[in-house]
Amino acid sequence: MKALTTLALVLVAAPLSAQQVVPGSLSPQTRGNVAAPSFSPVTNERLVNSDAEPQNWLHYSGNYYSQRYTQLDQINSENAGDLELQWAFQMTALDRAETTPLVVDGVMFITEAPSNVIAVDAATGEQYWRYNYPLGEELNYCCGRNNRGVAILGDRLFMSTLDAHLVAIDARTGTLLWDAEVASAANGYSKTAAPLVVGDKVVTGIAGGEFGIRGFVDAYDAETGERVWRFWTIPGPGHPDNATWAGDSWMTGGAGTWMTGAYDPDLNLVYWGTGNPGPDWNGDVRLGDNLYSSAVVALDADTGELAWHFQFTPHDVHDWDATQIPLLADTDFAGEERKLMLWPNRNAWFYALDRETGRFLMGRPYARQTWAEGLDEDGRPIRVPGTSPTIEGVTVSPSIGGGSNWWSPSYSPKSDLVYVMAYDGETTFFKRDDEYIPGERFTGGGGQTPEPQDTYYSALRAISPQSGETIWEYPVQPRSTAGVMTTAGDVVFSGTVDGYFFALDANTGEELWYINLGSRVHSGPMSYMVNGRQYVGVAAGSVYYTFALDD
Repeated sequence: MKALTTLALVLVAAPLSAQQVVPGSLSPQTRGNVAAPSFSPVTNERLVNSDAEPQNWLHYSGNYYSQRYTQLDQINSENAGDLELQWAFQMTALDRAETTPLVVDGVMFITEAPSNVIAVDAATGEQYWRYNYPLGEELNYCCGRNNRGVAILGDRLFMSTLDAHLVAIDARTGTLLWDAEVASAANGYSKTAAPLVVGDKVVTGIAGGEFGIRGFVDAYDAETGERVWRFWTIPGPGHPDNATWAGDSWMTGGAGTWMTGAYDPDLNLVYWGTGNPGPDWNGDVRLGDNLYSSAVVALDADTGELAWHFQFTPHDVHDWDATQIPLLADTDFAGEERKLMLWPNRNAWFYALDRETGRFLMGRPYARQTWAEGLDEDGRPIRVPGTSPTIEGVTVSPSIGGGSNWWSPSYSPKSDLVYVMAYDGETTFFKRDDEYIPGERFTGGGGQTPEPQDTYYSALRAISPQSGETIWEYPVQPRSTAGVMTTAGDVVFSGTVDGYFFALDANTGEELWYINLGSRVHSGPMSYMVNGRQYVGVAAGSVYYTFALDD
């Protein structure tokens, strides 16, 4: 591998004090006399046609189809071995970074834990401004002080906060414009995912499935911060699907929406994955299918009304959230061009759905699983008896972490393959009786890995959308929790838990390049171009790194 010769390490000063929540009256937090960033306002037309400007990265997942694919091909399978580090931005927070930045006309917007955002020059890493959100004192969150990204419309950024707020920030100055409380952090609600801008609305989910919340998807007016609609992921009394929850169990049933969805502009449908029912591992207190947990919902973008739903794991008792990023693809299926939704689910099954109707088309395991004998004609799992958690414990595959999890998969229209970081593990699942107390964990059990985690098999797998067959795989040990990106240059990028960032041939899985960044890659790669030069970026540990070909 070619030795690194270029390094521009950008160090950031100590964190500045958080700005007060007084919309329109805040001064930007800048370094020195750096000028405000210059970029053209991001219109709805630009967001819908983001593939037409591949030099930018305008959505958390690259485009509305959430494919995490770039049409840039300056870096390709022939020259990827010559990649060199260009600059690295050291974040002030030492929490592991899970961010995917946006890039707009040479300006990069990076989020850091717990709820901060920084604007930098995408060519050099030099900071323009920083905004530190003042977190409330009462926090209840599950799995780390994370923030995964922002959305943009016009010259406004939209960011979720760990204490369950949604804020709008001036993208030129870092000034807070409005602050909307989405839910009560004291009752176990939190937010870590990037929002999704659709039209004049900011669509956003909620986390807290381990605290007995009632999940929802919200839409807010981008100009004012007023809530436009809310879709409850657990139907209330009077709705026929409320009967899928025994008694009053729906009131504390979880079904969080803690990742980012996708959008089809032609159908005007927003697609959002939902989390596990609560309590996670004790289904005795919530008998029924528990709709719409561990499912995907298709919502009218204007009204939030449900168009259709598909439940991957009815009455989930293994914490196999369906909050993965929906992949939308227009491709052949059974000899017909179809509007597909492709989904490597946490339950270790790969699904192809018709995204116009929600009809199940195909399902096949893509990772080790021992809980289902198969899927029926409607895609409903045929469970293996004796695989539900018990007081003594039952060992089942996949693990609690799943065949995959929240880290982004990718779909390449060029290769017509889905790429996902998969895991062949198992967990011994236990159940117990928990009393619901607002703001405290309400999980009903837990799990234990029977063997050291590094004894199990992990791989980046390339999957056919038509058959679910694994076309090739690239073994990764120990288990990886990194997202995946593909490019028009036939390159796949991802990373590992022990700090490697690597590139593979998208058609064969052949290793092209790698570098050890020294810290866990727990984020999704992205790509952009400035001044005719393509960059690839990824967060590892608490640093954001960018790479390009040598001049």
